[in-house]
Amino acid sequence: MKITIFGTGYVGLVTGTCLADVGHDVMCMDVDANKIARLRDGEIPIYEPGLESMVRDNVASGRLRFTTDAAEAVAFGTLQFIAVGTPPDEDGSADLQYVLAVAKTIGQHMQEYKVIVDKSTVPVGTADRVKETVGEALAHRGETLGFDVCSNPEFLKEGAAIEDFTFGARIVIGTDSERVKELMRECYAPYNRLHEKLMFMDVRAAELTKYAANAMLATKISFMNEIANLAERLGADVEQVRHGIGSDPRIGYQFIYPGCGYGGSCFPKDVQALARSASDVDYHAELLTAVEAVNQRQKQNLFTKLSQAFDGDLAGKTIALWGLSFKPNTDDMRDAPSRVLMEAVWNAGGRVQAFDPEAMRECRRLYGERDDLTLVADRIQAVKGADALVICTEWKEFRTVDFDWLKGNLATPVIVDGRNLYDPQAVKRAGLLYFAVGRGDSMKVPASH
Repeated sequence: MKITIFGTGYVGLVTGTCLADVGHDVMCMDVDANKIARLRDGEIPIYEPGLESMVRDNVASGRLRFTTDAAEAVAFGTLQFIAVGTPPDEDGSADLQYVLAVAKTIGQHMQEYKVIVDKSTVPVGTADRVKETVGEALAHRGETLGFDVCSNPEFLKEGAAIEDFTFGARIVIGTDSERVKELMRECYAPYNRLHEKLMFMDVRAAELTKYAANAMLATKISFMNEIANLAERLGADVEQVRHGIGSDPRIGYQFIYPGCGYGGSCFPKDVQALARSASDVDYHAELLTAVEAVNQRQKQNLFTKLSQAFDGDLAGKTIALWGLSFKPNTDDMRDAPSRVLMEAVWNAGGRVQAFDPEAMRECRRLYGERDDLTLVADRIQAVKGADALVICTEWKEFRTVDFDWLKGNLATPVIVDGRNLYDPQAVKRAGLLYFAVGRGDSMKVPASH
């Protein structure tokens, strides 16, 4: 098939590359000429394991191409995927200006039947607005060309996006058109060989499915963080609790790891957008509001624990950070807990000495050059001369450490572990003050302190 993808961000680039990799002819369109030039050279603007080599291979094969020419892009594919950003507006609702701009562009240039596929995460009712926008553009031209709009939400985890696209549990498509069903079956046939993954439903149900899935996962995280905070105050170990409840197949182990809050491009904005959608139809979604409130509070915990270790005085202190991205295997720092911590440390008069395997460039882009921020080459350099270590991201290389070495390099023997990577007893036996999340007595000061 010939397929057009509007948007070369995270979703658009992964979608286009994976579809090209199974033999489709794909054209990705973006208004950013610099980004398109880089992509043509095989340089990708995001970090996603395995994606760069896939882009290069498929560009070389001729199955994947990039353009800034909207007319060329519209003419190319029968399927027109809209995969542009839907950032949160000031009121928390999804900003649809980019989605609707693409819809207008398609209507302005199309010369034959098209299926317009909403791949971006959009509120319920967006397909109707896309249909209306395309129709208005056609009417302005005096054309009556046929087209359909369907919803095909993405379910991609950053750091595992290629695997999720290739081996995902389901492919949700919202449409009531038999023609669209046939075309979408053809599009996804290479991914539908082992067992039936395609789930056809109403357009509005498909749009809501995406938000509901992310809201459910965010709810599990916030719930576990609430339990962790309670365990901390009751003297229980939340890791034992996690194993206890995770063994129940109705609950499972996924997304019940306590920590310093969720971030990234999806959960924060999608929970807010769904709550706003509820408000728009005069329904107060109390649970969604609570999920977001718990998450915002949880991100403050790292600084609270750090401040406790120094009796509230961080002025002049150098804090080592391991991890800047919101999760491992990505360079994404959107709504990352590390940002909340760093900004709080700076406001308290402290300095940050940080290392992340992939997010250093993004950190420089966000914060520029600052006297109170030093980005170093590895985790060892981050610790040297620091007054405390804070772990914000559970990268694999942070999971084991020589605690005696750590104590010897820290000016003050303090670890704030926002991801519960270590055994509290092992850390304390080395004479370190250990602050974890919901680990019962982990916050008690060793006698030697």
